[in-house]
Amino acid sequence: METLPKVVAVVGTNASGKSALGIELARRFGGEIISADSRQVFRGLDLGSGKVTPEEMQGVAHHLIDVREPGEFFSMADFQRMSYQIIDGIRGRGHLPMIVGGTGLYVDSVLDGYLLSDTEPDLAYRAELERLATPELYDMLLKLVPDVQVERNNRNRVMRMLERLHDGDDAVPGKQARYRSLRLGVSWPRDVLARRIDERIAMRLEQGMIEEVQGLLDSGVSREFLLGLGLEYRFITQYLTGEIPDRDEMLAKLAQAIRKFAKRQMTWFRRNPDIVWLDMQGDAFAQACEAVESFLAL
Repeated sequence: METLPKVVAVVGTNASGKSALGIELARRFGGEIISADSRQVFRGLDLGSGKVTPEEMQGVAHHLIDVREPGEFFSMADFQRMSYQIIDGIRGRGHLPMIVGGTGLYVDSVLDGYLLSDTEPDLAYRAELERLATPELYDMLLKLVPDVQVERNNRNRVMRMLERLHDGDDAVPGKQARYRSLRLGVSWPRDVLARRIDERIAMRLEQGMIEEVQGLLDSGVSREFLLGLGLEYRFITQYLTGEIPDRDEMLAKLAQAIRKFAKRQMTWFRRNPDIVWLDMQGDAFAQACEAVESFLAL
């Protein structure tokens, strides 16, 4: 029987500590990390997307960070294709491939092996979609897939699903896993996570998160692109362009939105019974090491 290559993933919500844990595990087991974050692929989106700094990486190789310019197209299919290539390279170097991030769709596309078409993107169709408002796009999708499970205001996700359907893919793709995977889940009680979210927002503001978004706008990055990224980039852009005039109001809305987003992330991950959930209030690193050791010994 064919033995599939092994990949370890660390998944969880915003502000959960998954990046730091992933780096610790990579150092312990000789791993390289693929970032599964739909915003970290863009250059210049650093504080708002929570990119780890070179110092925080502690020498661990990270992939799929800063691979696109702001405003350029990047899809789940791009992530999957590039991840497959990167995993081959990591294994060729004798290292352990690790996927770390909170974009559950990206993680699943690789580890579950979503079957996607090899069709080149239809740029004319993409331009047509870009001209439509988000409610119009959602109505288009509903007509094609009446029972579709997607948030109506998630413009990027709705557009990508329309593109997949246009390219001949199913809205819910088939699966053929290329890897044997261990998925470690990072979670906190709701009140603790809310406090961590607030602390992280305060830290990033002090580091210059508002100035980062202003710099992106000044450099010509479109308002529409930043709004489409959601969370930090959406609310800070609305504040800087006067749509939300009060800074404290903006921060309150941002914190609430991140909490709701974290809840949706957990809903996504909790659907998978194979995720090994770590007790972050205990010795999560020891728990993770034990799970990885057992997985690699199989």
